[in-house]
Amino acid sequence: MPEFPSPDKAKKEASENSGKVFAAYDTLNRILERHEETIQKRWMKKTRQQRLQILLKAWPDMPAPHRPDFKAFELEHQDTRSSKYGSKYKDGFMWPLINQEDLLQSKMMLLLLNSRGRNPPASFAAADWEAMHVGQVTEGLNPPYLHGYTMILNGAKTAEEYGKIVKWGYDEEQWIYEGIQFWPGEGLLILKAQARILEFLIHCCHQLLHEIPPDTMISTAYPVQPAPSLKTGTDESGHTSMAALALEAPYKVPTDLNLNRIASLLEAQMSAMEDHIWAMREDPAYFAEQLLENRDHSMESMLDSNGKPHPLTHKLHEPKLWAKLVTQMSAESFWKLETMTLLHREARKLSALHNKYKNQFKPTEQLPEEFRTALYRFRFYLRKACKDPLVTLKIEFEASPPMRWHYVRDPPGTSHCGGDTCSIIPAEIFVQGHHNLFFLVEMLYEDEEGWARQSLLVDELERLLRSEPEADKLISSHVMGKIGYLSVLSHCMKQLELHQPWARQFSNQIMWGSDRTHDFTDDHEADLAAVREMVTAIHRGRSWEKLGRLADPSGGKFAYPYGKRRNKDTVNALRQAEANLDAVWAEIDRITKNNMTQFENLALYKLLSQPRSLRRTPEWVEPEQTKEKKQPRAEKDLWFLNRPLSNLFLGESEQPSQKVETVASKKKTKSKTKGEPAKGQIEEAPLAEAPEPEPVDRQPTFEVDARALKVFRMLFFNPEVTSSPGTVPWNDFLHAMASTGFQMEKLYGSVWQFQPTGLDVERGTHFHEPHPKGKIPFEIARRHGRRLARTYGWNGGMFVLKGK
Repeated sequence: MPEFPSPDKAKKEASENSGKVFAAYDTLNRILERHEETIQKRWMKKTRQQRLQILLKAWPDMPAPHRPDFKAFELEHQDTRSSKYGSKYKDGFMWPLINQEDLLQSKMMLLLLNSRGRNPPASFAAADWEAMHVGQVTEGLNPPYLHGYTMILNGAKTAEEYGKIVKWGYDEEQWIYEGIQFWPGEGLLILKAQARILEFLIHCCHQLLHEIPPDTMISTAYPVQPAPSLKTGTDESGHTSMAALALEAPYKVPTDLNLNRIASLLEAQMSAMEDHIWAMREDPAYFAEQLLENRDHSMESMLDSNGKPHPLTHKLHEPKLWAKLVTQMSAESFWKLETMTLLHREARKLSALHNKYKNQFKPTEQLPEEFRTALYRFRFYLRKACKDPLVTLKIEFEASPPMRWHYVRDPPGTSHCGGDTCSIIPAEIFVQGHHNLFFLVEMLYEDEEGWARQSLLVDELERLLRSEPEADKLISSHVMGKIGYLSVLSHCMKQLELHQPWARQFSNQIMWGSDRTHDFTDDHEADLAAVREMVTAIHRGRSWEKLGRLADPSGGKFAYPYGKRRNKDTVNALRQAEANLDAVWAEIDRITKNNMTQFENLALYKLLSQPRSLRRTPEWVEPEQTKEKKQPRAEKDLWFLNRPLSNLFLGESEQPSQKVETVASKKKTKSKTKGEPAKGQIEEAPLAEAPEPEPVDRQPTFEVDARALKVFRMLFFNPEVTSSPGTVPWNDFLHAMASTGFQMEKLYGSVWQFQPTGLDVERGTHFHEPHPKGKIPFEIARRHGRRLARTYGWNGGMFVLKGK
């Protein structure tokens, strides 16, 4: 239960703690100005046990585990926290960043020292309150309540100003509801937290500089030194890592919004979704793989509690199952593309406004109205997007092959929500990593106002999978990819949450601000109305029997022997698989067309109506028998068809598939350049009149080492050049991409961000690290090559061995 102090008692406590905070900050600042480089060197040289001794001497009751607030929540019942005595684990809720597991690492302690000793206490007021979020919402912390007063922390520069409690006038009351300043009870907890952190850091410095008396340590006997640097944001391998950035962020000073990074992440994810959609239409093997993955992660793949299979798995009903899966798969990809396109557009608008107004930002004032409205809109859209993947993730997590034995599907007709649901099977063989995984996944679906921020939970999920092999084994590659998609969105949200003290302002104002006019629901609905209509059209017009038969992958219908040397049988097999895939998409497009009229506002329309080549295998032509050794015909055909742009593009007719002629065949046909979308046809193009590709003139030549060249030959595989397909070690792929000027960052799940630095384009893209093994199978490597071709115009002829 909270206390109800008198104004005089609250003011006295605030004044005492404010004095302690500023005195400690002054001391720590003077120590670091003179000795920070020495402190860094000595800390880095300490063993783990020596570091632990220093930490425990300065903070004797320091919790051992990472996120002690999570551990406290697990150990204590809600009734205990709600009682008049309150939680037994208040320290864990108040100082979740102070724990042995994190501070024993090399950089966290040094980052905490640098940020707190080089920046005034007011810089951390809002961030320190946000750090207590779990304690606030679970009643692990019950701040004293004093109505009618405001405590000033943001913008205060002296001990007299910092923590000052003032009686409400109109402005002082508005400061509370607008998030500009704090309730007195909140401020008292912040002051207490800051005072102990700063005193703890001073004690650690004294131990690390044990030969220097404390008074002499900050005297003129030691002159002020330049501030040393500390490399951050990288993992053990030296790559930039989102996990490292997330772990370090709470120990750093709150920073300005990096909207360019947010836009870059969203653009790369948008590009990845475009490539996914295109590959689903172009590559029979990829389509079949995705379809089977979705089947293996669906409720239909599970037995119910009576041990019976799902009705749709019966042979008579299988067409309905395949129709359901392919339409769900299509609708999900379309929705994600539109969502990412919308978010990227809003992020670019927000970035432009940020550049316009950033010099006007003041912690004691609201953000400029135009920027504030755009920021609220973007945050609203982002929160909606973060919730969209959760339903699918829950189903696929529970139904995935590694997790399936932990769950049982409820029999048809027993679910209160009308659909298929699962119940967890009690088991005594769970290890702690299993329990932690179930807990975090379950908490993802909770409202963050009643528990932890979703971005924090995604951070913790990633950390668990890296540190607990038993938990990582329960995550399939398919689910890992879905976690990666969610992590990109949650990381963007985290960037907004770290923008303190303004994050507190817009969070408070969205909750109860008097100046808000609406919550952007109508805007969001309007912006996604077209794709919602498309998704509805796909499901409403589902032709179960026909579409299901076309999509059924049994009998090797989509087998695609791309890695085999070209002969008549191989070419016929390739062409048959392509024709089967074209028939599936022609039917989906026909269904969509019959149930929808407007397409022009869709990102999908812009993707599929552009002049972008859909690769198709030409008919087999017997090679000429001559005594002279000539370049194989198959290589010339492959070279031309591997061009990322040509006068072939996905048109808009109802024909399932058409032949694609090579230059050698000299067959002329009429090329279609206009039409309405969603009729799905590949038009025959007059390839005989098409200009010969000139990749060397249009693209640079990369001189790479033998290790990288081997990778690129596999990515841009030509069976007439490379003897046989093979796997690509992930580290070799990273090395090859780095050799062409790409910067890589490990995101979450299996996702990596690849950002070009030396090309004439800035658009980044995402690739998935193979999970759980560290080698890229040939089929996936080939798709990576096709994505690089579509995005950057690359081809296999651009890479040569360095020094030749």
